[in-house]
Parts: sequence; structure tokens; C-alpha cells
Amino acid sequence: MENIVRITRAAAKRKASMAMTIDDDRVSKKKRVVLGELPNMSNLSFPEKPLNLMTRRCVVPMQQKKVVLDLNLDIDTRSNDPQMCGPYVSSIFDYLRQMEGNVKSRPLIDYLDKVQKDVTCNMRGVLVDWLVEVADEYKLLSETLYLTVSYIDRFLSVKIVDKQKLQLLGVSAMLIASKYEEMTPPNVEDFCDITDHTYTKQQVVKMEADILLALRFELGSPTVNTFVRQFTRVAQEDFKMSHLKMEFLCSYLSELSLLDYNCLKFLPSMVAASAVFLARFIIRPKQHPWSVVLEDNTKYKAGDLKECVGMLHDLYMSRKGGVLQAIREKYKNHKFKCVATIPASPELPLTLSEDVNI
Repeated sequence: MENIVRITRAAAKRKASMAMTIDDDRVSKKKRVVLGELPNMSNLSFPEKPLNLMTRRCVVPMQQKKVVLDLNLDIDTRSNDPQMCGPYVSSIFDYLRQMEGNVKSRPLIDYLDKVQKDVTCNMRGVLVDWLVEVADEYKLLSETLYLTVSYIDRFLSVKIVDKQKLQLLGVSAMLIASKYEEMTPPNVEDFCDITDHTYTKQQVVKMEADILLALRFELGSPTVNTFVRQFTRVAQEDFKMSHLKMEFLCSYLSELSLLDYNCLKFLPSMVAASAVFLARFIIRPKQHPWSVVLEDNTKYKAGDLKECVGMLHDLYMSRKGGVLQAIREKYKNHKFKCVATIPASPELPLTLSEDVNI
């Protein structure tokens, strides 16, 4: 019995010694854990799937969230666009309005008469119409298209271009706009290919350099698209209808303005406001399309928009640029709610130019 106890005690000692060795191994193993795998706090129970360290760093404590919410900032939670945030939108809009009026960043409103010799209004329209198809082919952003046309008009305001090189100017301007705006812009070879290799890579690159020098590398001027997004948001507030339908119709009218050389005399913000004005009239012809809220946000009265709205209405009714079909076909598509097929009154009532009573 004594031997059994002694054996048992020895076995117990060995067992205890083994347990200590195992614990030492565990401790030593814990010391070799990668720093990124360590918990932030002690006594935490780990979830079934380990959290990435970067994920844990991004988690904001509830107390910090409350502080942010208590600031009571007028932020539009429906959009991630910083231009739609209440604390900044007024300052951004004032800056953009000041910037769009900068003579250096605007084309001449009569450059076809004063500067160009071969290029005509119809040629410009055909080029823009084709560029709409190119932008659609390469899935480019709307802003890329607007910037492209802006670069073309500004270049033609200062440099004489032979009509055989007008298409070269178009693809080179779109190349620059794509590099400025797109995440993954098409390359030079793509633009050579889209012209059926009418121009070489060297010609496109050379024209690209000429454009940049002529524009003095000032590429970030606001366009109609810059303003129409904000104006459309305001225009939707009192319309009980599909927001997408209103948004697409405003975009359609804005893009139609690119076809008309005469629209250059209007500031981009005025064209955007006029597009919103006409879109609201097309959707609800019995209701006055303007409101005090829109007047306050756009800084335009209904009477200020009369001429521009008339031009957009002529474009919508195909009285101008009727043979240019790229934009019209684009917005007949179901993904744009077929807004190009919405019927509209052939005439604008005289009462539309009356200012809204405050």
C-alpha cells in the first residue's frame, strides 16, 4: 500500500511537472503572437471569426457617436456627395458660381465667327453627337463628356483648327477629360481605334499637349452637370413622383444643351436651372414650374430663364439639332426611364416667365 501511495505521489508529481511544462509552453506561445492579433482590451471574449485589426480601429465607440450626433449638423444623409452636405453646400455653391464666371475658363460665345475659318456650327454639333456615342461606348461619366465639350470650345476660342482635324481635337479632349475625371480612363490606343485609326498615336498625343498648353492646364472649371445635380435635388422636394424620372429628364435636357452652339452664351448654372425649370413643366404642365425654394437655391428668377428655357424647349421638340440623334436615342433607353419620349406642349405659356410671388 505504501509503495502504491509512493508511486501515486510520484505519478502526481510527474503529472504536476508535466502540467507546468504545458503551461510554460502555452505562455511562451502567447509571447509569440503577432501584434496585430492581440485584443485591444483584456478579459475580452473572442468572436468565432477573428476581427481584422484595421476593422477594429475603424469602429467608433458609442460615446463618440453621440458627440457627433449632438452637433445637430444639417447634413443630407441621402447622399455621400460632400457637395450635398448642409454645412458646406452654400460655400461650395458660392465658389462654383464665382468660378464659372471667370472669363479665362470660359469659351468665347462667338468664336466660330471671330476665330475659326473652316469649322461651322453644324460641324461642332456632329462632333458633340459623335462624342456622346464614344462616351457611351467606353462607359464614361457624364462629367467627362461635359468637360470634353468645354475643352473643345475653349480650344477653338483661341486656336484655329482645320476641319479635317476636328475629330482629332474631339478625341484628344476626351482623353484629357478621362484622365482628369475617370478612375480607369481609356488609353491613347482606344481613342485611335474609335476613329478607325484615322489618326496615329503620335497625333493624338501631340494634340493633347496643344490643348493643355492652350488651356494653361486649367481643367477644373464647373459645368452644367456640376449644378444640375444640386438643383435637381431641390426640385424633387415638392414633387410626389419618381426621383429618377426627374433626375434623368434634367440630365437629358442638360446634355441636349451641348449640341447647341448658341447655349454657350449662358452660364452653366443658368442652363442647369433652365433644365430643371423645363423638366418640371414637362412633367406637370398645369403647375408653375418654379418656386421660392428653387429661386433661393439657384439665385435665378423665372424671368431670368426665359430665353434659355426656350432654347432647351426647341431642342427637346427637335426644332434644333433634330438630325443629331445620339443623346435622344440614349435617353429613350429603359435604364433612363425613357424620358426622351415624354410628350410635351409644343408651346411655352407666357405665364411661365412670370416671377414667383414670395
